[in-house]
Amino acid sequence: MRPPRRAAFIFIVAGVFFFAASVAVTTGSLAQKKPDQKKPDQPAQKPTEDPQQKELLTVQPAATQTPPADQGQKPSTSTKIQLPEGGVDDKNPIITNTDLITFNVTVTDIYGRFVSGLNKNAFSVVDQKEPQEITFFSDEDAPVSVGILFDVSGSMSGDKVHRARDALAHFIQTSHDRDEYFLIGFNSRAQLLMDRTRDGQAVLDKLTFVQTKNNTALYDACYLGVERVQRGTHQKRALLLISDGQDNNSRYTFSELRRVLKESDVVLYSIGILGGSDVGSALGMEGQGILDELSGVSGGKAFYPRSGAEMDDIFEQIALELRHQYSIGYKPKDFNTDGKWHKIKVSVHAPRGLPKLFVRTRDGYFAIANPK
Repeated sequence: MRPPRRAAFIFIVAGVFFFAASVAVTTGSLAQKKPDQKKPDQPAQKPTEDPQQKELLTVQPAATQTPPADQGQKPSTSTKIQLPEGGVDDKNPIITNTDLITFNVTVTDIYGRFVSGLNKNAFSVVDQKEPQEITFFSDEDAPVSVGILFDVSGSMSGDKVHRARDALAHFIQTSHDRDEYFLIGFNSRAQLLMDRTRDGQAVLDKLTFVQTKNNTALYDACYLGVERVQRGTHQKRALLLISDGQDNNSRYTFSELRRVLKESDVVLYSIGILGGSDVGSALGMEGQGILDELSGVSGGKAFYPRSGAEMDDIFEQIALELRHQYSIGYKPKDFNTDGKWHKIKVSVHAPRGLPKLFVRTRDGYFAIANPK
């Protein structure tokens, strides 16, 4: 009986061992299958996006989905580069595809005083001899993006440059608190000295120790000024050119600059700093003619002060004009982006009791596709 008992014992031990091994194998296989069961949830286990990516600029409208049919809304015709908080990116222009023609209008009386408080009905607009309906009107004291073009060539030597800087201080003091400035100095070449600042005193400090030398690249400076202020924050844009108007070193020609000013919405104000020998001379008269023409095609004006006090008054007058302009807009009838020049005429009708009023603005525009 002993041998059978031993065999039975061995058989029982082997069975227990086999059962334990089977349990271990089953547990291991279940452990291997467990990750497979969670595969559908794996995307939720991925780490969150880098927070820096949320600071990237987004182009609006960002969605490309088609709106529901019941809304009946047309897609926006404008594209604005916006920040996450909804603010517009100042470093990039706002591009708007529209047929709305807008321009700024200055109204004065017979004494040269600026006239404010007029309403839309006081104005009339004619485009290519066709009367137009004014659809946009504003007389708000809006801030301006101003490009200051300061001549530091040899012809501005002596006290010219110091007189001009002192008078520029009056312009800054009279301007809107939110105006932004671009400072461009030019002699043999045009150079951006300060890019977009609201600190008028910093602009004046930059001109304190300036040295006058070399030739005059006036056209290049104006061209650079138009390009810079069109990137400005504000919709109203102007150039303030301080020079004797004697260009002799530009890459751009007078005709090219004149064309650019006619195409843009930038108004040019010129202050001719003429010395005693410049007044009445052939060179001085040529400089005046250049400044008159360039300022006129943009809807601005040229001034020629003969004394320091007169120069101070002129700079203040320009600052006040920018703050008392009217903004007018209309959609031309049968608008066609054929690139042709459209001549416009703006008239103002003085309310009863007021003397004759005078209006100054640009005299037309080019009907180009996708205007900015």
